[in-house]
Amino acid sequence: MSSTPGSRPRICLVTPALAAANNGNWHTASRWARLLDGPFEVLLTDRWRGEAADVLLALHARRSAESIAAWAQAQPHKPIALALTGTDLYRDIHHDADAQRSLALARRLVVLQERAVDDVPAPWRDKAVVCFPSVEPGPAVACPPTPPLQIVMVGHLRAEKDPATAWAALRRLAGRGDWRFQHVGGALDEALGTQARALQVELPAYEWLDALPHAETRERIARAHVLVNASVVEGAPTVVVEAVASGTPVLASRIPGHVGLLGADYPGLFGPGAAAALATLIERCLDEPAMLPALSAAAALRAPLFEPARERHTLRALMADLLEMPCP
Repeated sequence: MSSTPGSRPRICLVTPALAAANNGNWHTASRWARLLDGPFEVLLTDRWRGEAADVLLALHARRSAESIAAWAQAQPHKPIALALTGTDLYRDIHHDADAQRSLALARRLVVLQERAVDDVPAPWRDKAVVCFPSVEPGPAVACPPTPPLQIVMVGHLRAEKDPATAWAALRRLAGRGDWRFQHVGGALDEALGTQARALQVELPAYEWLDALPHAETRERIARAHVLVNASVVEGAPTVVVEAVASGTPVLASRIPGHVGLLGADYPGLFGPGAAAALATLIERCLDEPAMLPALSAAAALRAPLFEPARERHTLRALMADLLEMPCP
């Protein structure tokens, strides 16, 4: 319960990435701060520095490990909830000692899609709580008539996002003039940035836009006919949720982070790294009039999972449970 009688319980929300990073962890943390505000007071920070709080809610098992360990040592009676990111689930928690210590110290583990529970190591799986990400509805934007097919890909240029697979797929479509591809994301890997610049010369239909403000990125997603997400590692990519909320069909790699959001039977999935399969799906979007409506209909079945009211209730119920208080 709150350390100050009559006051709101205080949550220390730790994220290793603040606004300047403009990445998935930051968007998750800032959204959670908004959804929890009201019945709870939220301190959003990159590290716990001893501030008074009743619950620690931390993103990233490895990168927030110092804050988690310090909190547990200073006030072991106060609960910790740990949100697991993609690199946690599919890399760090399986071999990194700091990340594994974070799992052991946390009372609850928050995962962002239904398949992720299976990827939590068995000793800690019963701590897992699924909290699907949400997005507020964006402005209504008219999608241009085809052709050309407007394709967008959103994600900083780094190996986990696997832009090379998307680029290889586009090269297979180089002989066609009925598509345009916009790529939004900063070059966290300068070598990939160099490749993106070269591809613009090689394929004039490809445009790398670098990093853009979030509102402008959402507008481009809403204006596109289809979003591509070729990642090899994802926790629960917000960009896919934003596309579904905008009614924009998605083509995504068949990895747990995508399957857990879109469903195992979603018709727009392709094998990780399978450029030929992605190219085939894009060609179907170009050539089969029923393809885009079929993708939209399949995504719409999942849309209720991503409503803000659902995420807000899940988060507030989790905090109430940890604080042993009625759910606000």
